Amino acid sequence: MTKLEENVDENYVDTNQENESDSKNDSISKILAASVEDAIEQFKKIREGNNKELTEKQIAEIDKESEIIRNREIITKDLHHEAVEITSDGGRVITGPITLTRFEKARIMGARALQLSLGAPVFIEIPKNATTSLQIAMEELKKRVIPIVIKRTLPNQDYQIIPLDKFQ
Repeated sequence: MTKLEENVDENYVDTNQENESDSKNDSISKILAASVEDAIEQFKKIREGNNKELTEKQIAEIDKESEIIRNREIITKDLHHEAVEITSDGGRVITGPITLTRFEKARIMGARALQLSLGAPVFIEIPKNATTSLQIAMEELKKRVIPIVIKRTLPNQDYQIIPLDKFQ
């Protein structure tokens, strides 16, 4: 095959791909336009309610609002969001309540009790009434001496890492 024939073949393939892409975009835009028109019709029905006879002013207002809806930008693709750590001055708790939630307490006590039962060093003087690793973990949590941080995540995946001693 000569170079000219190869270029023609490549151009033919590229043109086919562009045509397929254009036809997909056209069909998507038709679907979106139809859904916008359906939404506008529903909006008009709701606005009109049971009033069959509307004043010219009301009709003009509904048409104006319909035009605003029609001209809105339609988001067809969710943009990717990179998770970002939320920071604050002085390590304040910004995400969620300023106290530990019951779920966070349970998770911390369970994890620390497991560590203690597996032979981890104790950070406090063991109370005389403490007989289990869970009771020791509870005392350590009350005194805020456990070196654990809490990672609170928002629905958009942004997060804040909070040391245990920053909670009230």
